[in-house]
Amino acid sequence: MFALIDGNNFYASCERVFDPALRGRPLVVLSNNDGCAIARSAEAKALGVGMAQPIHEVPREVRRQLVMRSANFTLYGDISARVLAILREAAPRVEPYSIDESFLDLGGMRDREAFARDLRERVHRWTGIPNCIGIGPTKVLSKAANKLAKRGAGLLDLTDTGARAAALADYPTADLWGVGSRTAAKLALRGIHTAAQLRDAPPADILAGFGVTVARVQRELQGHPCIALEEIEPDRKQIIVSRSFGQRVEDHATIAEALATFAARACEKLRRRGLVAGGLSIFANSDVFRPELPQHHPSRAVNLPRPTDDSRVVLATVRALLRGFLRNRIAYRKAGVMLHDLARPERLQGGLFGGATLGDPALMRVVDRINERYGRNAAGFGATGWREAPVWGMRQQTLSPCFTTRFTDLPPARC
Repeated sequence: MFALIDGNNFYASCERVFDPALRGRPLVVLSNNDGCAIARSAEAKALGVGMAQPIHEVPREVRRQLVMRSANFTLYGDISARVLAILREAAPRVEPYSIDESFLDLGGMRDREAFARDLRERVHRWTGIPNCIGIGPTKVLSKAANKLAKRGAGLLDLTDTGARAAALADYPTADLWGVGSRTAAKLALRGIHTAAQLRDAPPADILAGFGVTVARVQRELQGHPCIALEEIEPDRKQIIVSRSFGQRVEDHATIAEALATFAARACEKLRRRGLVAGGLSIFANSDVFRPELPQHHPSRAVNLPRPTDDSRVVLATVRALLRGFLRNRIAYRKAGVMLHDLARPERLQGGLFGGATLGDPALMRVVDRINERYGRNAAGFGATGWREAPVWGMRQQTLSPCFTTRFTDLPPARC
């Protein structure tokens, strides 16, 4: 038995936790460089603001009514971790699915609805995040129950077969987890428009026409668990860190600093996951939204002599790849670094004339501990420009403070 708990309008709700004046007002959280709406409060949705809609395309009379905030992923990630800690204390097994969603194992629990009501209230009271919970015998059904709960009282249990049949009778296939709009359109050509119709379709036809993924969804709709709970996230195959610049940049040294910064952050993520990289690639893009300007979209990749998680080795490789990489008189708007061929060092075979990996793990642990204790960039690398405010930095004109992760941003309490 599964439950899915989901924070309502999560990014917007995080902004409202520390700024009560935003409650009840149409709030939009903007993407990197304040370009598109990536989260909308219920009031903003009612005004017609679409998901991922460029903010400049929102009618001016609507924009005047909106409160806009630049995405503050540091704040959202910390609040997400606090919610997850509550869930892990309440349930025996938890799978974090995204920053605002988690699956819970409710197997053997007698009064699931009472547990879910208490958990909803606890999360809201302790973190300020409103949420909904869907319960079902499979992950697909719990996901559907969660979506339906958002339209109702915030809690829905589809364990009962009668309630499940009524809910799936008019539930669109496009809203099913694992289906999507393109597959739903193909299903519609076969007369399958609802979850109930997909559940009752001939299994052999679904498997032959749509493959194992949709066949698994069908089995889950029938109440047969096919997708297990994953408490430990599988190892990643690659890590990408990229950013769009706040302005077009022509200076090659500035772009080199940006790529060095992205490489250092990618290595931090790599070490946090206990992995090493066997290769890396870099890329840069000019402004595709200004086709009248000269365009250039270079990329380069290289395999490392031995896998590593040492930022110094990666930065030296990035510096080598940058020779002749960029063109003069080209204004670049985006760049990024990708680490690939990831593996766990203990599973690698040692070399004939050296160890299995490159670098100094002890030194990297010291750097990471300094940054964990004193904040990011307390210790850094000169190639990144380190403490200087970067010219390539993102445009975040309405960024809220990091209320929970930076001492200088702690909200004052007045008694």
